[in-house]
Amino acid sequence: MDLQKRFQEFIAKENLFSRKDKLLLAVSGGLDSSVLCALCHDAGFDFLMAHCNFKLRGAESERDEEFVMALGERYGREVLVKHFDTEEWAAKHKLSIQVAARELRYAWFNELIRGSALAPATKGDFILTAHHQDDNIETLLMHFFRGTGIAGLRAMAVKQDKLIRPLLFAKKEELEKFAQSKNLDWVEDSSNLSDKYSRNYFRHHLIPIVQKIYPEVTNNLAANIDRFREVEVLYQQAIDQHKKKLLEQRGAEVHIPILKLKKSNPLQTICYEIIKEFGFSSQQVKELIDLLESESGKYISSGTHRIIKNRNWLIIAPNQNEKSETFLIEKGDSSISFGGTNIQFEFLPAINYKVQTQNNVAQLDCDEISFPLVLRRWKKGDYFYPFGMTKKKKLSRFLIDEKVSKTAKEKIWVIEMNKKIVWIVGMRIDSRFRITSNTKEVLKIEMRM
Repeated sequence: MDLQKRFQEFIAKENLFSRKDKLLLAVSGGLDSSVLCALCHDAGFDFLMAHCNFKLRGAESERDEEFVMALGERYGREVLVKHFDTEEWAAKHKLSIQVAARELRYAWFNELIRGSALAPATKGDFILTAHHQDDNIETLLMHFFRGTGIAGLRAMAVKQDKLIRPLLFAKKEELEKFAQSKNLDWVEDSSNLSDKYSRNYFRHHLIPIVQKIYPEVTNNLAANIDRFREVEVLYQQAIDQHKKKLLEQRGAEVHIPILKLKKSNPLQTICYEIIKEFGFSSQQVKELIDLLESESGKYISSGTHRIIKNRNWLIIAPNQNEKSETFLIEKGDSSISFGGTNIQFEFLPAINYKVQTQNNVAQLDCDEISFPLVLRRWKKGDYFYPFGMTKKKKLSRFLIDEKVSKTAKEKIWVIEMNKKIVWIVGMRIDSRFRITSNTKEVLKIEMRM
């Protein structure tokens, strides 16, 4: 079957796009993208072309741009061109040239499709790239050797939101034969010959060596990619079921019952799939599992979230903001704001300290306090030893005795240390942390509205 027919059948089979859609083709001028243009043109699809000039190869970069402009004239299509100072951008963001070019390219493509505040989207419904089967095999191997999850083993997806790769079914040699049969022109990128790029090393050296032992290796790997695509679907269904049982959304936070999580199998995989969405790496999975056995108040952090051990729960909370339901108080913190309230912390010598009697101030013996503390809303089952009493009391009963209204109860917060309530904020401290004649340093906590 010829490539043109297989191309159109693949699009229909994968339900990639329809004839009413306007397509934005990423065109470098090389063989692959030149074939993509010809296939879309002969199929009668509505498309325009986008070319990135990364200014990395001097005159060759300018040659590529001129070629793509001429290609647009040949097909009577609009050509959009973007110039990038890739080396400067890579240095500024501490990225490799390859990674920088990829990020710049896709950021621009998405801007063309989705629009921006300065330029509304008018340039197409989908982005098409010319990645083919050989590219996908190289991606699979790179992911495998670098270390990856199931998603990495299925390599590049045929469709990711607005990004479509309609040539993943075809081998490089098939594209070459098609181009020769159609007398297509293209330009060669000299950087494709350099082994300093990982992909080129796999292409030029690793795969040919393996082919000497397993001649069908590329066909086998291509078949494995299809299998891994289906495995990923099953895998994701299982992960979704675990998440449904384990995760409880509470405002901006996610709460996870520790006993349920510990019974989950396989624990490490489930933990990783839960925390990766919150900026945590696979290397932090062990830290999370260690957290299950730690004391209350311990936590681990990512760039955007914290996972806090709070009694029998793990709480995944955004880095502290007004909408958080759980706050960590470190020893160096001077204040925390929550729900329109501000709490300030101050360490003072006990000598000559004058005890204050206002309810909005807690005065505690520093020797009895260990950080971090947890600031959270009260809940049923909480109890403490109210200052002035020797027996413990349920917090719910304490609030009834204090004649706190139902609506006011919803605004009650507590400060807790390793399962022990230190202060009912704005009301009463726990007697176990009170100042005594032996106190050397006072932790003063003051609530300000």
